[in-house]
Amino acid sequence: MTTPALVFDLDGTLIDTAPDLVAALNAVLMAEGHRAVNLADLRHLVGHGARAMLAEAMKRTGAPADPARLPAMFDAFVAHYREHIADESRPFPGVEATLSRLSAEGARLAVLTNKPQELADLLMQTLGLAHHFGAIHGAGRLEVVKPDARVFHHVLDEIGGEGSGAVMIGDSATDVNTARAAGVPAILVTYGYRPEPAESLGADKITSDFCDIPALVRDLLG
Repeated sequence: MTTPALVFDLDGTLIDTAPDLVAALNAVLMAEGHRAVNLADLRHLVGHGARAMLAEAMKRTGAPADPARLPAMFDAFVAHYREHIADESRPFPGVEATLSRLSAEGARLAVLTNKPQELADLLMQTLGLAHHFGAIHGAGRLEVVKPDARVFHHVLDEIGGEGSGAVMIGDSATDVNTARAAGVPAILVTYGYRPEPAESLGADKITSDFCDIPALVRDLLG
């Protein structure tokens, strides 16, 4: 097998960020006079970036946000989340050991997330995972985000992975759509944040255990 280029989603794939995302969302929602959301609600909100998550949370908990208010609400969300970014967020079971194994085997690793770049960098550094990755690409570096294929190929260029076997590894329809747009296979983890079953999204492989990733990559790339 050629040295693989493995591109990972962040929230719901590598790190269980739900508790801290919910806390930041609720700080904004309650300041706007809306009810709080819970962890179950988050499955319907994560995946398209913080701005979209905030706008959808407003619709689900009361009147839609006034578009003129959204920038200030987004700033408040980011400020709260930045201060509490890893209060309760932790890598999912098996993530740290598997990333170490993949790195030792020579795989080129990257993160591709729709989380704002500054928050993705801060979270990965705070939890001590950044050193595994040749690139951490968040929203704001380019004008487009997942599932646009251009961000995927930009990440491959950054880690020297173009021309190698590449795989998108995530937890949602956005990640499968990114893989399809880029012409690469997709692996989904079943424990992530999404409203529909992982089995219904058309991934090439699915798993409930992150430790299965190396074997699944070998199956896909030969």
